[in-house]
This record gives sequence, structure tokens and C-alpha cells, in this order.
Amino acid sequence: MSFTDSFFPRKFGLSTADLESYLSVALSHGGDYADLYFEYVATSSLGIDEGIVKSASQGVSLGVGVRVLSGEKTGYAYTDDLSPDKIRHACKTAACIANGPSKVEKTGLNEGPQRDLYPVLTAPNDTTLNERVELIKRADRAARAYDSRVFQVRASYADNVREILIATSEGKLSYDRQPMARVNVTVLARQGEGSPQEGYAGGGGRMGLEVFESDKSPERYAREAARQAIMQLDAIDAPAGEMTVVLGPGWPGVLLHEAVGHGLEADFNRKGVSAFSNRIGQKVASELCTVIDDGTMAHRRGSINMDDEGNPTQQNVLIEKGILRGYLQDNLSSRLMGGASTGSGRRESYQHVPMPRMTNTFMLAGDSTPEEIIRSVPKGLYCVNFSGGSVDITSGNFVFSASECYEIENGRLGRPVRGASLIGNGPEAMKYVSMVGNDLKLDEGIGVCGKEGQSVPVGVGIPTVRIDQMTVGGVA
Repeated sequence: MSFTDSFFPRKFGLSTADLESYLSVALSHGGDYADLYFEYVATSSLGIDEGIVKSASQGVSLGVGVRVLSGEKTGYAYTDDLSPDKIRHACKTAACIANGPSKVEKTGLNEGPQRDLYPVLTAPNDTTLNERVELIKRADRAARAYDSRVFQVRASYADNVREILIATSEGKLSYDRQPMARVNVTVLARQGEGSPQEGYAGGGGRMGLEVFESDKSPERYAREAARQAIMQLDAIDAPAGEMTVVLGPGWPGVLLHEAVGHGLEADFNRKGVSAFSNRIGQKVASELCTVIDDGTMAHRRGSINMDDEGNPTQQNVLIEKGILRGYLQDNLSSRLMGGASTGSGRRESYQHVPMPRMTNTFMLAGDSTPEEIIRSVPKGLYCVNFSGGSVDITSGNFVFSASECYEIENGRLGRPVRGASLIGNGPEAMKYVSMVGNDLKLDEGIGVCGKEGQSVPVGVGIPTVRIDQMTVGGVA
């Protein structure tokens, strides 16, 4: 068949015959499956500090990764030299690593289905440097104008356009062009001789610079970062102990991502090392909890037209009304576990092997209003933002640092507190969810997920959620 020009960008210098030849080499030592992952990424970044642009960089990455599967064995090799000899050498190396008794013949390549979740007016790297510099200067000006106690502002901008071409021994040929842009603002404020306090905000998505002229303006992020810093000036030390915790909507969904989402990735479960292993069909959370992973949401940071194995992304129901329904599957896990890929095979770059990863992970809204949830708590903590955390996949135990919290006293929000950490167990915490708000919100587009040394962009979200029992680590 004839392919559109987009399937063979000039930067890759490829033809259908080339790809079929390379796949034959990859399968030359036996193997159940082989794929080629060609990637071109153009990046740029800018940073401003003290009102001066102090950093600027641009770069290009180009290469191909070759994978061969034979049973549970994976052979992987890559090269940043796209000359035929180097690609063939990578194919032979991957074939030798996965050398096994199985043998399949590659089939002719056919164009896969196309869709476009992130059309852009102008790709980020097609804009001028001055346009990008002006974005972060606008953030700097807005943050300094917010309050006289703001004494330092750091703003940054980063973008990339990623083009990938995937050919598989099953005859699938897929191409995607993925834009990404993001603005970050960090603000420091001080009152008198007191300690400096920090606020942070940012966002973006799979869009061009036009996104920053809408609700994601640099001024909005700057004012939010300044608000957080100023709020912390009057914060008291966080209490410690077991108490009721209310999570605000949006970014606090990072707790759901870390404490629950990673445990639902199929590689951990086929190895039996997740707290959710062998629990399909069992109750693992409150019946108020329905957890979704959806890579098909237009322009979202975690969305992709297809995963890094060429499979279309989809909406996956992971937990439905408290019942575990499924795991996030890549090709390898789905082959070994006897299921189908969920479009969840992701990798950081051509230098990395794909594995099951989240896209946009969130909890569906419930029936309660946020006000009802706060009023229902005699004494507790309301957590709006988190600065970081970690989870042990095997046990499900997690620790998260909250960057913006408030006391709840007699059903009302009280003083801001600082230094709070949430400590718990993912599956256990989900069982203590007693109220779910009707205000589902997704994060602004700042999520980066790390796993086994690889980072990929993701989205998170939750509505306001009441958790009846959680340990709070504080200093008071």
C-alpha cells in the first residue's frame, strides 16, 4: 500500500523496505516479537532569576531502539546513528540478547489508525525566542506586583516536540508528533526577620504557546505561587497524630497516583510484588471510589494518541466502586498474563525499554459538595497541595509532604499549617474514604512520573475527598 509522507519524516531517512529488512534481522536468532522505535525530539528551555534571563538551551535527540521478545526474555539495543549498518548492528544485538527457540516471521507493514488529541496552531519550536522569553518575564512581573513581601522570583519555560515512528513484526506501522509546553514559577516571600517561605505553581500541556494566553497564563501561575508563599508566612506548625484528612481537588491526586496507581501497573502484578497482585474482582477501596486512567483527553499533559508500542491509548477503569477491575498493560505483560494491551506501554526515550505506565489518572466525582465535606469534620486537616512523596510498591506504604494545609476546627477551615506529612498505606487509605466531592479537578499540567530510572509526563486529579483515618507527621 502507499503511505502518507508523514509516516516517513525526512529526518529518519526510511522506507517501508528498510523497516521490513531491519525487522527480519531482529528476528534472525529466534523471537516471538520485534519492534523498532525511531524518535526525534527537539527541546528548548529558558530560566529567569532576579528579572534576568540566566539560562537558555536548545537541543535535538535522534535515535532508534530495537526490542526483541522471546517468552519472558527481552533483548534491547539502541543507537543514535541511523546509518543502515548501525541500525542492523542494534537489531543483531537485541536478537542475540533475546535468543530463544521461538521463531516468527515478520509480516508486511500496514499503516495504523490515526487520531489527533493535540492539534496546535503553532508548534512550540516554531515560535521565536523572544516570544518564549516574554512569557517568563510576564510571570516575573506579576509575582513581584502581588505583594511587597515577595523578594525573589524564579520562572522557567520548557517545551519539546517529539516525533516517533514505530514498526512491529506484527505488521503495524505507527507515527505520532507530540508537542509539549510548560511554565513554572517559584516565589520566595519574607516578613520582617522571619524565615523565607516558598510558593510554587505552573502548568501547560500538549499545546503551543497559545495555551498561555488562556486560563493557563503566566500571570495566573505567578499570582498563585505568590499567594502560597504569602500564606505560609502566617502558618503554624502542623499537628501530629492520627486524624481525619480532607484532600482538596486537583493536584492532591498525586497521592492517588503514587499510592494506588503504581500498584496497578501490570509488570508489578505479574511478578506478584504489588499490594494489588491477584486481587482482580476483590474490594480494594471504599465503594465511593472509582479510579480511571485515561490517555485520550485532548491536550492533557499525560495524553498521547498512541503509546510507545504503537497501541492507541484508551480509557481504562482500574477500580470501580471499590472493586479492582484491571491493571495497566503493555505488550509484554499482556502477552504473559493472557490479556490485551491497554495502550499503557511508555518509555522515556529510544534509549529505554517500554513498560506499563499511567497517563492521566484520577478518581471520579461523587455526590457531596466540598462545603458539606468540610462541615462534616469536627477536627482534622485540609490538604490542598503536595510538594513530593514516595511509595513502596510491595507494601503500598507511602509518605507525602504537604506544601499547603489548613486546620479544620468544628467544621470550618482554620489557620494554615506547615511541615505536615501524610503517612499511610494506599489500599488501607482507600478503604477509609467516606465522602467524595462533586468537584473533580485535574492538575494544571505539571506531573512527571518516575519509574525504574525513566521519567514520563502524566496527569493526576481527584475531587475533594474525606479520609477518616490517616497518620499525620508534624512538628507541633
